[in-house]
Amino acid sequence: MFSRILTVCTGNICRSPAAEFLLRQRIERAGKRVEARSAGIGALVNHPAEEATRTMMNARGVDLSAHRASQLTPERLRWAELVLVMEKHHRDAVLAMDPTARGKTFLLGHWTKTEIPDPYRRGDAAHAEALQLIDEALDPWVSKLC
Repeated sequence: MFSRILTVCTGNICRSPAAEFLLRQRIERAGKRVEARSAGIGALVNHPAEEATRTMMNARGVDLSAHRASQLTPERLRWAELVLVMEKHHRDAVLAMDPTARGKTFLLGHWTKTEIPDPYRRGDAAHAEALQLIDEALDPWVSKLC
């Protein structure tokens, strides 16, 4: 099993922190240990998770208050054994930064054949849709990882 997983989006304040925390929660509920982190290709460094994402995650019993956005770096990519991105252009950015990450970088929605659109500044419905797509995309990853 992979023990170091990195989730990646654009700003690291909506999708990737939600995926990071939900992935960690689900894997730990299955009795496994994982170190999950997140980063953004254009991170709003040190910003907390977006308010709508925090609120919706709190309703699911997941507290994102400790999260602060961090920038994707080659060091973070080398640290990760598995990199899960939200959209195809994120994969392109990862591979431009570190071509050796090709074999370990996948869409979060790889198994569901979906990309997770960015909900930033698009209202609560967009945030709810993104979280729903993240939930659906995580299920097959968790079953394969556990």
